[in-house]
Amino acid sequence: MKKLLAYLKDYKKETVLAPLFKMLEATFELLVPLVVAAMIDVGIAGGDRPYVVRMGLIMVALGIVGLVCSITAQYFSAKAAVGFATKLRHSLFAHIQGLSFSEVDDIGTSTLMTRMTSDINQVQSGVNLVLRLFLRSPFIVFGAMVMAFTIDVKAALIFVVAIPLLSVVVFGIMLISIPLYKKVQERLDRVLGITRENLAGVRVIRAFHREEEEQEHFETANRELTRMQNFVGRISAFMNPVTYVIVNGALIVLLYTGAVRVDAGILTQGQVVALVNYMSQILVELVKLANLIITVTKAVACGNRVQSVFEIQNSQHSESVESGKDSPADTDVPVVEFKNVSLTYKNAGDKSLDGISFTASRGETIGIIGGTGSGKTSLVHLIPRFYDATEGQVLVDGQDVRDYPISELRRKVGIVLQKAVLFKGTIRENLLWGKEDATEEEMREALTVAQATEVVASKAEGLDAPVSQGGKNFSGGQKQRLTIARALVRKPEILILDDSASALDYATDARLRKAIREMKDSPVVFVVSQRTSSIRYADKILVLEDGEVVGMGTHDQLLKNCEVYREIYDSQYQTKNVGAGKPEDSVEYAGAVNKAGGAETGAGEEIKTGGEADGAEK
Repeated sequence: MKKLLAYLKDYKKETVLAPLFKMLEATFELLVPLVVAAMIDVGIAGGDRPYVVRMGLIMVALGIVGLVCSITAQYFSAKAAVGFATKLRHSLFAHIQGLSFSEVDDIGTSTLMTRMTSDINQVQSGVNLVLRLFLRSPFIVFGAMVMAFTIDVKAALIFVVAIPLLSVVVFGIMLISIPLYKKVQERLDRVLGITRENLAGVRVIRAFHREEEEQEHFETANRELTRMQNFVGRISAFMNPVTYVIVNGALIVLLYTGAVRVDAGILTQGQVVALVNYMSQILVELVKLANLIITVTKAVACGNRVQSVFEIQNSQHSESVESGKDSPADTDVPVVEFKNVSLTYKNAGDKSLDGISFTASRGETIGIIGGTGSGKTSLVHLIPRFYDATEGQVLVDGQDVRDYPISELRRKVGIVLQKAVLFKGTIRENLLWGKEDATEEEMREALTVAQATEVVASKAEGLDAPVSQGGKNFSGGQKQRLTIARALVRKPEILILDDSASALDYATDARLRKAIREMKDSPVVFVVSQRTSSIRYADKILVLEDGEVVGMGTHDQLLKNCEVYREIYDSQYQTKNVGAGKPEDSVEYAGAVNKAGGAETGAGEEIKTGGEADGAEK
C-alpha cells in the first residue's frame, strides 16, 4: 500500500492544504467551549446582556470561518483523492496490458476487474478521508485534553484515563479487521467471477436449462460473502457502542467531579460546561475516527491487493535488437521455424506441446489440424509470443522471437483468434486496429479479400456503420469476416487464421482461401481448422495429437501415411473403401475449379454422393 502513495506526488499541494485547513477548522472548534464558558461565567452570571450578544457573534464568526475552512479542505482532499485514483487506475490498466497471457490466466479476469474497480474505489475513499480526518480527529482529541488541563488539572486527569482506553479499543478492532476485510474482497472476487461467467454464457445456460443450478451456485457464493461481511461488520460495529460507553462513563465521572469542585469554589459553572463540551467533542471525533479506521482498514486491504498485481512481473523478456529490422534478403531463410519446441502452461501437470519442429517459407500455407485439445491454438500462439516456449526455439526471419521487442514482432503478425471479437464503435474504427493510418482503399482491399464487402455494403452507413459491444449486431460469419479483414489491413508477413472460418459456409471459405493465396504480399498463412476441406490445399499440413506432430505433408501424402489424418477425414466424409486406403473413391469432384459468378466456390471441394448431409458441420 505504501508504494501506491507515489501516485500522490503530483498532488503535494493538495495533500498539504487539505489537512492544514482541517486543522484550522479544528482550532476554531476548540475555542468554542472557552467562549461558552466566558458567556456563562461573565455574561449570564453578571447579567451583562451585551457581553452575551458579543460572545454569541464571536461563536457565529467561528462557525462561519470553520465552515469555509472545512469546504476548502473538502475540495483539496477530493481533488487529490480523485486524481490519485485516476493515475492509479491508468497505471494498473497499463501494467495489466503489459502482462503475458500466462500471468493473466493465472490471476483471473474477475480478480483483475475487482482490482480495477471496487478495490481502487475503496482506496480512493480511504485517501479522501485520511486527508480530511486523519490529523483533525487526533488533533481535537488531544487538543481537547490540553485545553482541559488549562481549565483544571484534576478534572483533566479523567481525559488522560479515557483517551488511552478508547485508543486500545479503536486500534485493537482495526488490527482484527484488516485481514478479515481482505477475505471479504476475496469472496467478492468469487461472486464477480460467477456473475461474469453467467452473463457471458447466458445463452448456453438457457440452452441447457441450467438456470436453477447456476442461481444456486451464485446464491451459495453470495451467502458466503454475506456471512463474511456480517462477521466483519459485527466486529466493526462493536467499536461505536464501546466508545460511547467509555466516553459517557467519563462524562458521568467528569460531571460528578465538576459538581464537587464547583461546590468547593474551585471551578465555575462555565468551566464545567467547557469541560463537558470538550468531552463531547472527544466523543464525536472518536466516532469519526472509528469510522475513519474502518474505511482506512478496507482501503489498506484493497491497496495491498492492488499492489500485489503491480508486483506480478511479466515473465516474457525481450532483448534489445535493431528496431524495424527488415526481412532477410536471403529467401532460403524460413519466415517461421520451430526447433524442437515444447510448451508447458503454468501450473500444468504435463506438456501441451512436445518436440515440434517444422519450417514455413514465404508464400506457403501451413494447415494445422487435430482433435480437440491437441495443441493447435497453443502452437500458433507461440509465433506472436502470447506464450513463451518452455523448450526449443521459435524463429521468425531467422531471429528468436524472444529477441524481438514485442511491438516489433507483432507488427509482423496478423492473427484472427478463435473467438471473433469486435469492439464498440464503427466498422472503420475496428479495421483501424489493424493499422492506425490505413487508407480507405487499404480497408476496402482487406474487406474484399476477407469476403466482407457485402457486410459493409448491406449497411447504409458503410464503413461508419455502428458496431455494438462484442459485435452483437453482426452474425457469427459476419464477425469472422470483419476480424479477418482487420488482420489483413496491416498486410502482415505472417497471417494466422485460428479456426476463424468455422462460421462460414464452404463456398465463402473457398473464396476466402483463394483470395488469400492470390494476395500480392504473399504472407505465410497458418490455417488452424477442424475441417479438412479448409486445409486440403495447404502446402504443408501438420497433424497434432496430444501435443505432438504425428503427421506432416500434403493432403494426399497424409491420407496414405497418417492414420490420425485419415480418421479425421473419414469422420467428415463417409467413405466406401476405407480399408483400401482410397477415401477419394467415396467422393465426386466437381472439377478442379467450380466457378460461380466468376469466383472460386469449390476448387475441388468434395461433394457428397446420394444427397448425403454434410457431416462436417451438421
